Amino acid sequence: MEILEKAPAKLNLSLDALFRHLDGDPEWKMVMTAIDLADYVHIQTSHSSSDIKVLTNTGFLPQDQRNLAFQAAKVLQSRFDIQEGVTITIDKRIPVSAGMGGGSADAGAVLRGLNQLWNLNLSLQQLAEIGLEIDSDVPFCVYSCPALVEGKGEKITPLGSLNPLWFVVAKPKASVSTPSILKQIDFSEIQHWDVQKVVTAIQNADWNTLTTCMGNSLEPITAQKYPEITRIKDKMLKFGAQAAQMSGTGPTVFGIAQTESRAQHIYNSLRGFCKEVYLVRPFNLMACSN
Repeated sequence: MEILEKAPAKLNLSLDALFRHLDGDPEWKMVMTAIDLADYVHIQTSHSSSDIKVLTNTGFLPQDQRNLAFQAAKVLQSRFDIQEGVTITIDKRIPVSAGMGGGSADAGAVLRGLNQLWNLNLSLQQLAEIGLEIDSDVPFCVYSCPALVEGKGEKITPLGSLNPLWFVVAKPKASVSTPSILKQIDFSEIQHWDVQKVVTAIQNADWNTLTTCMGNSLEPITAQKYPEITRIKDKMLKFGAQAAQMSGTGPTVFGIAQTESRAQHIYNSLRGFCKEVYLVRPFNLMACSN
């Protein structure tokens, strides 16, 4: 049995870290969307062995238990006492260590795919709760549609479709360690954004409010260490983006444009300053029902 799952990257349209739990994990309130920059995950089950194998088209990814896709298969195999093995082949297209949830997207794809192949009949919410054991972005990546994300990442409220818009996504050379950024958060000092305004803007298809109320509480922390983040953001705004900010813990920066022609202009202008630039649309992987 086999299946091919699309694993879309994510962007944080709004991100606030509210406080730190006793176990060290932040309490999040975020608006996230999937985009049509994606990995492709081929999953094949085997009766001959219970081994989990991960193959990739890049040398940058671990292929053992450090890989989130491997962990996703292992947690389902263990929890439901599955005796079959799995071979996971990842066609990697999402930049690595970019703040775009590439590893979590692969894990979400494995959870969805094995849920079908092993006839587990789990809801998206149940898969999301399992996904939280792997990484805080995995629950969202199970859904992969515009959503409000709360708690430690496990509370997903789908928001429907985004207005027709385009994202220009730029990945600087720097690779950011998410744990190191999270350790630096001073919850009394960071700016706390009104994430609910972004939620309401999406629900009301209010373009102006969406672009004026976006924000990422972690951006100043990462940008202080990696000033190219601010340089790219300023270039995006100069070239015509209606809003621009860092995604996740960075270093990826994205700009928003309402028309394809403006987005294409920003994309063309940025390519002289950054090698990894993408012109993408929002993406809804599914109807986002539980």
